[in-house]
Amino acid sequence: MEKAAPPPGSMPTSAHHQSTSFPQGPPSQREDHESAERHATPPPYSGPSSPEPSTTTQSLLQTQADLTKAPVRYPGLPKVDYRLYSPPLFKLSNDSTTLSSKAEYLSSNVNALVALIRAQSTIPPKPQIQIRGTRGRRVDFDIKLNLMSLLVPDEEKLRMDYIRCVGENEVAFRGGVKPDVQPDVGEAGLEGWCRRYVQDSAGIKSFTLERVVANLDLAWLEGQIRSLVASLNYRGVVDVNFIVTHSRVVVQNPDRVNQFFTSVTSLFSGKNKYEVVKAVWPFATTASGQPGRRCTVQSEEIWWREWNLPIKHAIAQKRHGWVTVEDKLEALMEGKGTSTAPIDWGPDHMS
Repeated sequence: MEKAAPPPGSMPTSAHHQSTSFPQGPPSQREDHESAERHATPPPYSGPSSPEPSTTTQSLLQTQADLTKAPVRYPGLPKVDYRLYSPPLFKLSNDSTTLSSKAEYLSSNVNALVALIRAQSTIPPKPQIQIRGTRGRRVDFDIKLNLMSLLVPDEEKLRMDYIRCVGENEVAFRGGVKPDVQPDVGEAGLEGWCRRYVQDSAGIKSFTLERVVANLDLAWLEGQIRSLVASLNYRGVVDVNFIVTHSRVVVQNPDRVNQFFTSVTSLFSGKNKYEVVKAVWPFATTASGQPGRRCTVQSEEIWWREWNLPIKHAIAQKRHGWVTVEDKLEALMEGKGTSTAPIDWGPDHMS
């Protein structure tokens, strides 16, 4: 089966730590014209040359050498290059959503920035489902499930992910302090936007790659989860959140004086933002219910059949933590989650 072209429809968007963080419609608008090369070996990062290599340059050269080696494959995990989640000179935010760098060469070298964006687009975000039950101040259960494996098929030729740039008349941060429909780089695509960023003389500027998940039917999944919790006779407040981590890569030009000065300057004069590139990771070719829909790995219904018993067992055990493949094995091998015994939730009124 050949790799499907990105389906027509509305451009996907994402948010973080919100129940509406996944786009429901298929992505649309113009893709980056060079996205056909998406699955080639990511080009190594490149840095500025100097007669006597500095420690930073030596580190980058070593990274180049490392990235030319085949990535390590981990049985049972999605087949991606995990080295790209922690490149040199980058820092991951405390909530694990944003990878950021103020490395000077990325804001002054077009080829280096293009190479970075292409490489970072080859790895998916980490979508998760969080199910939480509370009564007053008491948290009865708080579990999470990792959905990342639903975005990466075992065979690389079946991958559907691609890069897309902001389309004509589409509102976005295009190098200003406010969203706008101008300027436009026409057919120049990713390289055109990277060139505009590098040539921008603004004192404070940033370039962002956003990784988004498309065409996952979250409303249906949430309905199944709430029905399951209700069947357990739970009378507390149930929150179902869809969280996306490792979803943004941000490059910012380095502080010219110090971080405090940059923060104050940004507060009063703003920052020129370039949020014009997305790495789209479809769960399926189209939104749920549309004819000809094909899922990257498996449908929502199949996923739910495989995981509803592990979820039920974890909630019944009042767990705080992850539901993993070990829970799935216990459900299959030991029947965990099939019990119909009533659950003692304790007094209904908890302070």
